[in-house]
Amino acid sequence: MAVRTKAAPPTPWSNNLAEPQVDSSAYVHSFSRLIGDVRVGANVFIAPGSSIRADEGTPFYIGESTNIQDGVVIHGLEKGRVVGDDGQDYSVWIGKNTCITHMALIHGPAYVGDKCFIGFRSTVFNAKVGDGCIVMMHALIQDVEIPPGKYVPSGAVIVNQQQANRLPEVTQSDRSFAHHVVEINEALLAGYRCADDIACVSETKNQLTDKQVQAGETLGAKGSKENTYSNSVGNMSLSSDIRAQVNSLLSQGCSISTEYANQRRFKTKSWLSGGQISGRKNQVIAELESILAQHQGEYVRVIGVDTNAKKRVAEIIVQRPGDALSNGNGKSNGRNGNSYSSNGRSSNTQASSNGSSGLNSEVVSQLRSLISQGCNIGIEHANKRRFKTKSWLTGGQISGSESQVMRQVESALAEYSGEYVRLIGVDPDAKRRVAEMIVQRPGDTPGNSSQNGFATNYSSKKVSNGNGHGNGSLSSELAQKVHSLLASGYKIGTEHASKRRFKTKSWQSCSPIDSNREAEVIAALEACLAEHAGEYVRMIGIDADAKRRVSETIIQRPGDTPVAQSSSSTTSSYSNGNGNGNGKGTSHRYSNEYSHRHLSDEALATIRSLLASGYKIGTEHASKRRFKAKSWQSCSPIESGHELDVIAALEVCLAEHEGEYVRLIGIDADAKRRVSETIIQRP
Repeated sequence: MAVRTKAAPPTPWSNNLAEPQVDSSAYVHSFSRLIGDVRVGANVFIAPGSSIRADEGTPFYIGESTNIQDGVVIHGLEKGRVVGDDGQDYSVWIGKNTCITHMALIHGPAYVGDKCFIGFRSTVFNAKVGDGCIVMMHALIQDVEIPPGKYVPSGAVIVNQQQANRLPEVTQSDRSFAHHVVEINEALLAGYRCADDIACVSETKNQLTDKQVQAGETLGAKGSKENTYSNSVGNMSLSSDIRAQVNSLLSQGCSISTEYANQRRFKTKSWLSGGQISGRKNQVIAELESILAQHQGEYVRVIGVDTNAKKRVAEIIVQRPGDALSNGNGKSNGRNGNSYSSNGRSSNTQASSNGSSGLNSEVVSQLRSLISQGCNIGIEHANKRRFKTKSWLTGGQISGSESQVMRQVESALAEYSGEYVRLIGVDPDAKRRVAEMIVQRPGDTPGNSSQNGFATNYSSKKVSNGNGHGNGSLSSELAQKVHSLLASGYKIGTEHASKRRFKTKSWQSCSPIDSNREAEVIAALEACLAEHAGEYVRMIGIDADAKRRVSETIIQRPGDTPVAQSSSSTTSSYSNGNGNGNGKGTSHRYSNEYSHRHLSDEALATIRSLLASGYKIGTEHASKRRFKAKSWQSCSPIESGHELDVIAALEVCLAEHEGEYVRLIGIDADAKRRVSETIIQRP
């Protein structure tokens, strides 16, 4: 097959019309293109669709036994050179026994050392990759020098030297994967060479015919091929639930493939493909069993792909490190206890360890609410240091039925024991987060989130203990707001103002709240309310890193009933009150007077509808004269999208402009237009 090479075109950068120099033992496919001063070493394989152009930056060097896979682009800038191993200057140098995989881009000035692996669609530009490095898929390496023997995970962006120096070392499993890819391409090279030789092709056809005849004789002696597969199924270690899930995907016309990962790759989500599985149901199940045995001690997951929509519809983890092999009776020894694929009928291990469920009723209720709304559920986790810097790590997305989601959450709590874990509710249509809930903190028992809960969990324990006697002065709405702010990593502050100061917006700070513990913050808020009874008190959410306020919520107004105090100490009266005094009615007072003090049911319904549709809320006011002239004036802008914050801001506007017209504005921020105008107060 003719090698498609040509001299560099006469350009301002290349006027010597240099031609490629290809070793006689190298193989360059006719559907590839080599242009200019490209020096190709012995036994190099250049696959179809690759483009190697030394027409601007020049020259290029490709070391012996290196393979350049389909769709690879190698190019270089006019300026900038690297020093090759021979001491000469090159625009691009690629060493020996290196693998440049599908669709990768090597753009000079660039140096790639010996025995390197550059993953699919990864880019190396103005950089040096040391010997023995492995770069996984979709990575960017620019303006840095990667030390020898380093591992670059999929999707990594390495653009400064500190990042490069912190990269992990390559492991033996990584080298095995790279070696496997090289072996496949060496086999391809042999196949391409054979395809150019008629005698080789004829011999191969004869060998295939002989194998088919032998296979037919074997099947004739032992029975049908289907029976062979059905016999192997009898010794499977896949659970009945996983088999049912696979059968369901096949019946929907989905294609089945597998991926596997060791523990380090699992944490970085650098899954390796185990290939696609085809055939009848029994054949697919048998092949899955073979893959589980092959990758024992690793994570293995099954992928269901909708071939028409060309998208994944299911990701089911069917094996985890530590799972036992089949015990010979078709039962799994732990393979479905924490599997993402179990459907609610096979979680005996999990259920027995945690009772009926490791999640408390509030967490379950909140999850059900999000699932019923069509939200996607995600998991994030962070150690104490990452929690302080808000550097959460993603634990993946949860899919499946309600029972499957609950088990996956329990599995995540156990997997990230000793860390913070939070659940994310995502609106898939609006592509935005609608809820963030911390369900585990360091020190909590794995799989038991009863001490973590949501905001409603706190309010149900603090406001009412089940017999009608209140234990605190904050309503469930305020407790939820406190929990939400703390869960997001914000600090809590308080301010107070007399009626005169309130009108002039001259707020004064209460004692600072240094703690991030929810109970201590609640106690400090109640102390501020009692200390400044008869005044306005508002709660402040503070982003300590950005040094800005994220919310302001009025939690007390003049005329509200003060918190009952004991003679011993203010703090103890809030945490130990029995509800026989004023504390008995405080929850009711805040839920009815605070949240809905000036707003009608129709206004509240309008607010909820607008927020649910993704609109922002604004307010305007006008005196009687301005109302007649339609000369409205804006109140303070409402930045928050949380219902409680919006209601509080509206109440502030109503109080500030008592005796005037006040109207509620629904705003489409994207289209920059108003979608509704509702008068909520008249003189």
